[in-house]
Amino acid sequence: QVRLQESGGGLVQAGDSLRLSCAASGRFVDSYAMGWFRRAPGKDHEFVAAISYNGITSYYGDSMRGRFTISRDNARNTVYLQLNSLKPEDTAVYYCAVDQNAGDYMQGYIPGHDEFDYWGQGTQVIVSS
Repeated sequence: QVRLQESGGGLVQAGDSLRLSCAASGRFVDSYAMGWFRRAPGKDHEFVAAISYNGITSYYGDSMRGRFTISRDNARNTVYLQLNSLKPEDTAVYYCAVDQNAGDYMQGYIPGHDEFDYWGQGTQVIVSS
């Protein structure tokens, strides 16, 4: 059983930055790829970023690349998502997730929402214009 708890969301202005954290508990968490998705009101889950089990490889959605950075600290069982140059369209609930079936992905591969096995409750990010 893996449990995830996100934090760090809030209300910010366009152009501001936030750092989201995801604290994970459970066995072998440091063996799994982890990711972030977001869900805006009335929309489906959107892939934001993922990171390999060892933190060496990262993957990003097209609109996030260059603005968002995913990282992980396996000693703390924590994954981070640095959000820079935030835009109003980044407003969403951001969810952390674990993929128990993968430690890493093929280059260029974007994992789907249904590939992740455990999810946190989410943290709200609101970006005002």
